[in-house]
Amino acid sequence: MEIRSINAMRGPNYWSVRRHKLIVMVLDLQEMEERPSDKIEGFYERITTMFPGMYEHRCSVGEPGGFFQRIERGTWMGHIIEHIALEIQTLAGMDVGFGRTRGYGEYGVYNVVFAYMEESVGRYAAKAAVRICEALISGEDYDLSEDIQRMRELREEDRLGPSTGSIVEEAEARGIPWIRLNKYSLCQLGYGANQKRIQATVTSETSSIGVELACDKEDTKYLLEQAEVEVPRGDIIRRERSLEEACRYVGFPLVIKPIDGNHGRGITVNIQNYDEALEAFRHAKNSSRSGAIIIEKFIVGEDYRLLVINHKLVAAALRSPAHVIGDGKSTVQELIDEVNRDPRRGYGHEKVLTQITVNELTQTIIKDAGYALDSVIPDGEKLVLKDTANLSTGGTAEDVTDIVHPSNIAMAERISKIIDLDICGIDVMTTDISKPLSETGGAVLEVNAGPGFRMHLAPTTGLPRNVAAPVIDKLFPQKGDTGRIPIIALTGTNGKTTTSRLIAHIAKMKGYRVGYTTSDGVYIQNRLLMTGDCTGPSSAEFVLKDPTVNFAVLECARGGLLRAGLGFKKCDVGIVTNVAADHLGLKGIHTVEQLAKVKGVIPETVLPDGYAILNADDDLVYDMRRSVDCNVALFSMDENNPRIKALQRLHGITAVYENGYVTICRGEWKMRIMKAENIPLTYGGKAKFMIQNVLAAILAVHVQGISIEDMKAGLETFIPSAAQTPGRLNLFKFNDFNILLDYAHNAAGMRALQKFTNELDATVKVGIIAGIGDRRVEDNNEMGSIAAEMFDEIIIRQDKHLRGKTEEGLIKMLNDGIKMKDPNKKTTIIPSEREAITHAVKHAEKGSLIILCSDVVPDALELVKELKEKEARGELNLA
Repeated sequence: MEIRSINAMRGPNYWSVRRHKLIVMVLDLQEMEERPSDKIEGFYERITTMFPGMYEHRCSVGEPGGFFQRIERGTWMGHIIEHIALEIQTLAGMDVGFGRTRGYGEYGVYNVVFAYMEESVGRYAAKAAVRICEALISGEDYDLSEDIQRMRELREEDRLGPSTGSIVEEAEARGIPWIRLNKYSLCQLGYGANQKRIQATVTSETSSIGVELACDKEDTKYLLEQAEVEVPRGDIIRRERSLEEACRYVGFPLVIKPIDGNHGRGITVNIQNYDEALEAFRHAKNSSRSGAIIIEKFIVGEDYRLLVINHKLVAAALRSPAHVIGDGKSTVQELIDEVNRDPRRGYGHEKVLTQITVNELTQTIIKDAGYALDSVIPDGEKLVLKDTANLSTGGTAEDVTDIVHPSNIAMAERISKIIDLDICGIDVMTTDISKPLSETGGAVLEVNAGPGFRMHLAPTTGLPRNVAAPVIDKLFPQKGDTGRIPIIALTGTNGKTTTSRLIAHIAKMKGYRVGYTTSDGVYIQNRLLMTGDCTGPSSAEFVLKDPTVNFAVLECARGGLLRAGLGFKKCDVGIVTNVAADHLGLKGIHTVEQLAKVKGVIPETVLPDGYAILNADDDLVYDMRRSVDCNVALFSMDENNPRIKALQRLHGITAVYENGYVTICRGEWKMRIMKAENIPLTYGGKAKFMIQNVLAAILAVHVQGISIEDMKAGLETFIPSAAQTPGRLNLFKFNDFNILLDYAHNAAGMRALQKFTNELDATVKVGIIAGIGDRRVEDNNEMGSIAAEMFDEIIIRQDKHLRGKTEEGLIKMLNDGIKMKDPNKKTTIIPSEREAITHAVKHAEKGSLIILCSDVVPDALELVKELKEKEARGELNLA
């Protein structure tokens, strides 16, 4: 068994538009094609013994035990590996259920697709499932425990914490998109200029002064004392020699803690004498960055956490540190083990409660209580095992929100304003939270910035509180605000980049701050910030992360969709320009129908009130309307297209080329925008494929509310040039000849270019062409045949984009195609693109047209510009 590749889908994708987190593993199982499960002796018994939980896998049978029935009857190893990957994730506490196994298009090679919760776990599960399957086939023993534990550890390393996760889940529930900005807890809610940020429970609106104050317990305590808030008597020291005097001033019992500590680090409570104080002081020193240590009166009572969000109390919890209750028979270790058997306890944050671990501190606390791990505690006696009540160390929480006394509520809300924190956790020690602190002798111990939500979201007892909701209410106060910006997404075989640029130009003319992605790079407000083919999900996220952008135009190509899915979950407008045979035979896509399904992901992600804009002249594109859940608008080069007429009768929106005009129709009413011949991009109406791009663009901006006047302004100022449309019909006029540079790189693109160049006058047309390494032999043959029809002379160059093929092999494919069409066609082979262009220019006849079909636009553009400069200086030498 050989794993060829493992890719992680993170957004809508070819396999599922709605299930975004999918692993796609390409698995070569040729050696197992003749050995399905029923042909392997003992396989059924071994897998049912190792994975009894797989009985719940219904598979295609549709009933419990269905997958086992498939194994017994005989099924392929790819299918079995899919189910193993799902089951081991479930055993590690991540219950995932979606999976598919499909042929890759090669004998014995499969796409094994399954869901994951954390990407690192999904990738590990893919490899582990193959190892396990190999062991099951060979009959070797396999210990699952190591894999299960490693996946649990990976999950804890990579997952969002419970606090951050709850805010993200609440945002998703409200339709607010989000992006994780680092591997920790920094997340963006919303897109572009409308984004807000959170880091755990600190938000982009949290006061930095408030955070600084909360981290400085001395200043916090001082401010609260000045505001007549009950706080314990205390002192702050830095040196050990000051400890004895501080203990006398404050009086035992004491609490000692670092001034800049958090999450319970370095805290020792209920200190009864100087020796204990000295040990606690040294412990606090080890956890302090500043060296300042608080010596504070230990307040008798129970530990409460009051959570205030947007200056309103939203939850309160009684916290208890990890502990055991003696039964007069069991040892301390046995009691801990029994507590950890509670199904609500898990590793890290995977469950409501965390398992209690025994570390050095725990052993010290047990020893101080007069016990050891092998001691038997009297029946009913409580033994505390940790010095703080944090849930992450095994503590428990009881929701007490409904019994907090009104005076304590008012105090907590007032404290949040004194410290100036929009989200804060206030630690209170009191014997009864239902009574004012002034009556119980209780006190406020700490004010915490970035408080944990876990104890409120899932208390051990009491009512869970959705404390994430008020956070989202504060960040997005307007009803229905989702933090989105307009997103127009485009795909298709040809025309994507030009249409993207045109839409971005029109939106910019309207006044939007536009970010857009293309196969040339990523632009933010017309500044090129990333170069190269930027049509994948990372480039889309780059635009959507940018806080200056309020309008996004995202070109989405086949490669990124198959590799990782989309970089967004929903868009406002989804455009499909056309679908033609291109890149077939790659990544399991072997037919144009499969390619259409890939590109159909774009319209399927449009929001319900948005628009899928489809080419009514393309059967495969038009059929995409059946799978969308949004409005549909159509464009066509024929106003009498029956599909256009049908939508117009339903009062739909269409764009057509009629009587020389590009026209938008609402129902059957026409709104003529401009004569096509007056739109510079169309070269006087000769470039019909450019007219088609214009129709898609004006429909997109129209449904986004941009006026006809703004459309006209954009169309009139969008010039086909190296600056605005690099590599797309760039015509360079020299004194004695012209050069036309275009990105035509597939048969459909070449045919469109052919129709345009047939309209151009020239004494001779010289074509410079190249094969593409990731195309089939027949595709490159066809490119050669079309070139033989288009050009009087052909120069084949081949120094780029070999992609696994040889230079000689690609040249031969093109040459074969040329000879099939015209065996006598004048053909010259010059592998270097630079040398090929230079040769064509040097030998150019007066009035000739050199047509350069380049798949590496920047290099070709640079050379042509260089030649123009030489001509201007009189240095261009012709033969």
